[in-house]
Amino acid sequence: MNENVLREGLLATARSMVSSGLNAGTAGNASVRCARGFLITPTGRDYDDCSAADMALVAMDGSWQGPFAPSSEWRFHRDIFAAHPEAGAVLHAHSSFATALACHRRTIPAFHYMIARFGGDDIRCAPYATFGTQALSEGALTALEGRNACLLANHGMLVFGRDLRHTLALAIEFETLCEQYWRACQLGEPAILSAAEMHEVIEKFRTYGRPQAALPEEAPPHHDQPGPA
Repeated sequence: MNENVLREGLLATARSMVSSGLNAGTAGNASVRCARGFLITPTGRDYDDCSAADMALVAMDGSWQGPFAPSSEWRFHRDIFAAHPEAGAVLHAHSSFATALACHRRTIPAFHYMIARFGGDDIRCAPYATFGTQALSEGALTALEGRNACLLANHGMLVFGRDLRHTLALAIEFETLCEQYWRACQLGEPAILSAAEMHEVIEKFRTYGRPQAALPEEAPPHHDQPGPA
């Protein structure tokens, strides 16, 4: 896709993170893969004050171009793109419910079948490390093995998807699940789906949201006509 189009899409996604309640102020960041590496939101900038040209271009060796430095979290964006060829965009947010659970360093178990939307029978919490460090990135990559979302201890959420639109939708779904889990825990420990139950759901999710092959058109039933008497 044209890099200018990706810049516009990235800025729109960053602003949507605020309007959807995933972020406040300058917290969080997003990126999108491009031919020269990836584009990422700039560090410490209010997205309403940004233009598409302010999105930083980062090469896979960590060098960057742009009027403003890239987000301090560029390392885990780069490492996710390197480790997951299927990732077209990455989003990190300090959303309220995901962050609350992350501050308790809780893995989210299969309390609801929609956990399977993120690749497995739970959503892991990566260990704490200082923001922007390689240690944080390495912990996140481990937590994301076989998954497309995780919590970052005492920090927030991290999600990747096939493109910006898909990734933003996943992040909103993830925050909704975090809120539901938090509310369910107010009544006590929720019932957890079994491994067999989740396996069945995971199999169903392999084709979730994807176009299906058209079924062959059925021939009309054949009725024998009676011959002449």
